[in-house]
Amino acid sequence: MECDKHKQPLHLYCPNHLMPSCDVCISTSHSKCPGITSLASVVEKTKIEKSKEIVEKDINYFLSILDQLVTSKSKNIKTGENHCIGVKKSINEIRKEINKHLDHLEEKLCQETDIIWNQERSKATDFISEIEGKRENLKEMKEHLQTVTTNTSKLQSFLGVHKIEQQVHQCQRYIEDLEDDERTKEVDIKMKRNGEIENILSKLVSLESLGEVMVFKTEINLNKETSLRRKAQVKSQEQSNINNMTMNIETKIEINIEKHISDMICLIDGRVIVVESWGKVNLLSSDGKLQKQLSIPGLRKDEIRIIDLEGNTLKSIQVQSKSYLNHLVYCNKRVIYSDYDGKAVYCVDESGKQIWEYKQDLTGPEGLCIDTYGNIIVIDCNSHRIIVISKDGQDSKVLISKEDGLEYPKFICFKHNESSGFICDYNGTYLAKFNLSCG
Repeated sequence: MECDKHKQPLHLYCPNHLMPSCDVCISTSHSKCPGITSLASVVEKTKIEKSKEIVEKDINYFLSILDQLVTSKSKNIKTGENHCIGVKKSINEIRKEINKHLDHLEEKLCQETDIIWNQERSKATDFISEIEGKRENLKEMKEHLQTVTTNTSKLQSFLGVHKIEQQVHQCQRYIEDLEDDERTKEVDIKMKRNGEIENILSKLVSLESLGEVMVFKTEINLNKETSLRRKAQVKSQEQSNINNMTMNIETKIEINIEKHISDMICLIDGRVIVVESWGKVNLLSSDGKLQKQLSIPGLRKDEIRIIDLEGNTLKSIQVQSKSYLNHLVYCNKRVIYSDYDGKAVYCVDESGKQIWEYKQDLTGPEGLCIDTYGNIIVIDCNSHRIIVISKDGQDSKVLISKEDGLEYPKFICFKHNESSGFICDYNGTYLAKFNLSCG
């Protein structure tokens, strides 16, 4: 027999590689293999039948392995087909869950949009109604102005024109206050997209919301009538003469909050805010019914916090006070507050810088408010009196004293558009309505 590669006789054998070899094979490929021997001696010693049996056994063994692989892979293919169907079903189920969640988010966002817009539309509609009422009042004043001097004495004409002028002055303050009124701002409604939408494929499980509905407000020009800025026929005093002021208690309204009250405020629309001592704010209708209750957490002793009617903090002012800041008013970027322990009333700007202080004859000042002209009306609780202090803090007058039958007054608020207001006792059992006259 010849070597297939070198075409030389096969007469040698490499026991390491179990390979019959020629002389060239040994010299080139097996030169370092030990035990090289003659092929004839190996053949002579080998039992052919036994070798055949061993080889056959090896073949059968390898065949069984390959058969097992074929059987296993065939089974694997069938299993894979079933798993493929299961995966598709799972994807479909996931899609259904995603669609269900997205449908829920869509419904929720649409409902939220409707609610928010309905609220804004209602505010705008109410504001228009309020303005229409003011317009009607002005038209009536205008018509009355044309007839007030007809067939009357000069004194009567003077008094009639003066009365209309005071009413116009109140309307002027109303319009001037609109500059800081949120309701005059143009309202738009848009959706701020949720950043999670961009990662929805990788963060489906954590997706909680498609977006947030926000209200954007843009300042608009009020274009107020310049006639309101003109000099009046009878010059109105910037600061009324407090010596001519009188106060009259008209009625009482039972509210029965029966909690420790710390302050109260009259809103321009007639509603009343009654503040409890530990952070709860009650919004009452003009007839004393509870409309809303807000919670204001984290308020500190030396902090004045300005909030909106939703409980959001608009500004925080740090001041010095010996007692808790329970009674204060905010007007024209100034804060006026009473200090019970310090027996004083203070006026500060928005930075907390003191403008003036009043301490004359005060024994325990608590609730306070301001009138149309900026004068401060304060309750001196310990002496059962209500005192008016001029807007510059220099003068004062007693409006109500203990002899007038005032029972434990502590809180007071003023309605600028009606020259009236309310007084509340310590536990919030009633609101006493009063009228204020400048004589």
